[in-house]
Amino acid sequence: MAMYCQVFYIYLWGLISKKTNMTITTIIFLIVIGLLAGILSGIVGIGGGLIMIPMLILFLGLSQHSAQGTSLAVMLPPIGILAAMNYYKAGFVEWKFALIIAATFIIGGYFGSKFAVSVSAAVLQKIFGVVLLVAAIKMIFGK
Repeated sequence: MAMYCQVFYIYLWGLISKKTNMTITTIIFLIVIGLLAGILSGIVGIGGGLIMIPMLILFLGLSQHSAQGTSLAVMLPPIGILAAMNYYKAGFVEWKFALIIAATFIIGGYFGSKFAVSVSAAVLQKIFGVVLLVAAIKMIFGK
């Protein structure tokens, strides 16, 4: 599975590398963002987007829209599969819940992205900030 992911991303890199000029600094930032998002997602089960999106905006200057689109592109199935396999092996996956959520997540993701691309970056950034704040408060002060 890991080999499949590597081949997939090498193929994608071949498609996009001809169209973009990235500095070594940008590449290093992207590697650090990916590692941090992956490690924290694996440890605490949060979506990598909670980590990636702010870092893409603050350190690489992406717009809110571009950061969210990039984050979603990263979350292609091969990434989640590897992390989920470890939880499954340890007996921590509720498959019925996961399948129902996954099916509705596809629909919600479609309509959510349609809405997101139709609003201004400022509005989108405020919505994202509120979601982060509510999640943080709930995690810190919740049961």
